[in-house]
Amino acid sequence: MLVEWDWWTVEFGDAHAGAVGVLVGGGEPGPVYFDVGSGPEVPSTTHWSAYDGRHRRPRAEAFRAVCACGWRGAAEYPLDWESIGNEPLYEADVDLTGPLADWNAHLSLVRDKAVPLTEPLAALLVEITEQLTATATDAPLAALRAAGVLERIAARVGRQAAGALCDDGASAETIAPGLGTSRSTALVLLLTAQDQDR
Repeated sequence: MLVEWDWWTVEFGDAHAGAVGVLVGGGEPGPVYFDVGSGPEVPSTTHWSAYDGRHRRPRAEAFRAVCACGWRGAAEYPLDWESIGNEPLYEADVDLTGPLADWNAHLSLVRDKAVPLTEPLAALLVEITEQLTATATDAPLAALRAAGVLERIAARVGRQAAGALCDDGASAETIAPGLGTSRSTALVLLLTAQDQDR
């Protein structure tokens, strides 16, 4: 199944990607499949725009915010099919500000639990981002080289930091909120650090 996320942040990446969730009959429907003729694979999606009732697809009754971490927004936003008419949802003027605001509120709570970065480190990350973005336009090969260097630095420092947390007896359950990520991602970081020590 293809999950198409509508919103994403550099800060939390895939762990807290957000989307407009669809409600049909009070619950979330399964994916929509596209008939592309014969073949071993049938493409599917869970993107909100596919649930328009056309071609025997389910018709969305309401939207709500959803997050890759499993969080679901409490507020539901009914669709006005009288004003939408028969046009496809992706062409309709559908208001998504409610679900987006709810997802942003969820991210604020995640951010509040995450360990804060020091001001100099946060400023340095912003500066590096700006420099790399500018270099990608002016000298893309140099930007790609710099991105590779940063990946290797981040991987090495990440292993060292995870190793220090392992030495302190930290568990995935305790460090996941501080990282703003899932328990499984935190566990992989700790296990990778332990493998490096062997």
